[in-house]
Amino acid sequence: MEGIAIGTAPKSPASLAALIESRPNPAGRRRPLPLLEDLGPEAAGAVRAYHRTWEAYRPTPLVALPALARYAGLGAIYVKDEAQRFGIGAFKVLGGTYALGRYLMTRWQLPPGTGFPDLQAAARRHPPLTVVAASDGNHGLGVAWAARALGQQAVIFLPAGTVTERVARIRALGARAEVSDRNYDDTVRLAAAWAAAHGDPLIQDTAWPGYTEIPLRVMQGYLTMALEADEQLAAAGEEPPTHVVLQAGVGSLAAAVTGYFAARYGSRAPRILIAEPAAAPALYRSAASPDGRPAAVGGPLTTIMAGLACGEPNPQAWPLLREWASAFLICGEAVAARGTRILAGPLPGDPALRAGESGSMPLGLLVTLCDQPAYTGLAHALGLGPEARVLLFNTEGITDPDLHRAIVWDGAFPLPAG
Repeated sequence: MEGIAIGTAPKSPASLAALIESRPNPAGRRRPLPLLEDLGPEAAGAVRAYHRTWEAYRPTPLVALPALARYAGLGAIYVKDEAQRFGIGAFKVLGGTYALGRYLMTRWQLPPGTGFPDLQAAARRHPPLTVVAASDGNHGLGVAWAARALGQQAVIFLPAGTVTERVARIRALGARAEVSDRNYDDTVRLAAAWAAAHGDPLIQDTAWPGYTEIPLRVMQGYLTMALEADEQLAAAGEEPPTHVVLQAGVGSLAAAVTGYFAARYGSRAPRILIAEPAAAPALYRSAASPDGRPAAVGGPLTTIMAGLACGEPNPQAWPLLREWASAFLICGEAVAARGTRILAGPLPGDPALRAGESGSMPLGLLVTLCDQPAYTGLAHALGLGPEARVLLFNTEGITDPDLHRAIVWDGAFPLPAG
């Protein structure tokens, strides 16, 4: 569910020890898979070259948090701040711009390396299309922004409970935004049916049988931020990360970043920790699937981590995550809220960051694992100690201002008592 009232959010566990659960991944043998060729450094370079042709493109900052790393007993913490991406405030625009661009190149018979100026010129020679997407908010915003920039129209379907602020931002870009009475996964099916009935292209960030090319392009779009982070660490004279903590909804972002680092570093790739809301634990449950297939989670999927409220893993992403993730974790609402507060009110010497709850959850998870005695054993098992250099992605800025104020100003969703 995209947006929720404070009183309807899932209740915190009765004890701190129940706030986080971890599932080691014995199936993770870190073998090369064919998808790595589509997500490796060469592919990332081509995608970043495309993004560089957009006037709004700037590399987003990679922010070090040395004071927090010392507090947590870690070697280093780095946050890639996607809240500053393309002026949209979320990484999702990387997938929307690339997937839509590649679709138009194919439709208009343009070469794959065509950049934004030539796409704009071609758009003036063709009647506008209407592109369709379903979204928890940020993907739809990115598709709507890309469509407007390329002279196209957009219809975005959002799940029940989407907060007014997110709907308004999409409509401000000239797109039609429709809030359904369904959860995210059923809203995806609604958007797909609507697109098929109207003969319009669907620009979706999850795959299913017969629909794989565009979701792959979306995942490839996300490679730009992984490549930037890798290069920024090297430019600063830093070693590659030992750990990457990745939040997951359907798993497309997690698979893209995992694929990049797996292809780039092979046996030296960092440990990948996949984190989800306890209210939407699709990948966590999939990791326990006896046959190795992705498992779906139904129901309303109510969580303040709106961008992660997805009950069905992307089947295109799942095999890569199953092969390369070290562990799958789920956490309660208080973990995301804690991450939001830490980023908004950092330790002296560290910069403040504007983060929504989906963007801040990995940091809240990391710090809670490291500073709460209930999780000392788990942190040790995950290798989170003085030698750990941890990379995180703040995937979104503030998308629900009222919720953000309640968390930061009023202390909503505190950690439960020990």
